[in-house]
Order: sequence, then structure tokens, then C-alpha cells
Amino acid sequence: MSITELFQTPLAQLVLWTALLAILIMVAKYVLGKTRPASAQEEPVENEMISKLRELHAKGGLSDAEFRTIKTTLAARVQAKIKDNGETG
Repeated sequence: MSITELFQTPLAQLVLWTALLAILIMVAKYVLGKTRPASAQEEPVENEMISKLRELHAKGGLSDAEFRTIKTTLAARVQAKIKDNGETG
């Protein structure tokens, strides 16, 4: 059986078309991921973290010093993002 005959079998064609479809889907997903703007849900990650850390601190899971250190670090990260995006505030 030659290679051309092998690729003419229904099973081989199914495998090839499935592989091609999978590759096209991956390429489309990559292109869309690179061209779409970042979702709004990704932006307030630091704000959510601060809220959760505040709750943890209130329950006694973090000391005052730990909470202040983490909050300062996250606030600096938020300020850096604002500066990088050219926003004011």
C-alpha cells in the first residue's frame, strides 16, 4: 500500500482533517488572544486581593505589619499600572 492510497482511506482522512481543524482552532485562539484588548476583569486583580487580605486581616489571619506590607506592595503595583496605561489618578 502506497502513501497516497493510505491517505485515501476514510480513517486517515478523518485523522488528517481533525488535526487540521485543531491546528486552525489553536491559531485562531492565539490570534484573538493577541488582538483583543485585555478584559476588564483582569484589571482590578489588586483591588480584589486587597479586599480579601483586608478580610483575612480582620479575621486575625494577618498581623498588622503583614497587612500594611502587602497593602503597600499592591498599592505600588496599582500605581505602576496606572502610570503604564497613561491614566491619571
